[in-house]
Amino acid sequence: MARSTNKQRSMALYQSILELNTLEECCAFFDDLCTVGELRAMEQRFDVAMLLDDGLVYTDILERTGASSATISRVNRTFSSGTGGMEAAIRRRKGEQSQQDEASPAESPAQT
Repeated sequence: MARSTNKQRSMALYQSILELNTLEECCAFFDDLCTVGELRAMEQRFDVAMLLDDGLVYTDILERTGASSATISRVNRTFSSGTGGMEAAIRRRKGEQSQQDEASPAESPAQT
């Protein structure tokens, strides 16, 4: 079988991700596609990005996530020299959290 030397990005993967409808479908897709280690690494990087965006310092992020300083530094570089994809995902995620918080107000202590 001939090896392909063409390293073009396959857009089929990304298109397929966009076509998933629920969180459960997305989790199942990634569970099938990736190893547990690969998933944990991506999840950890996203957690690091969220915490960096919140303004936390490296030592606090390391303590919360267990990420190495090299990983934290790598993720931090996406904010200054990345493509903007991580920032867009964080903005949307934080926007969703705000909308969910507004839709379901927290109970006051007197109501519990």
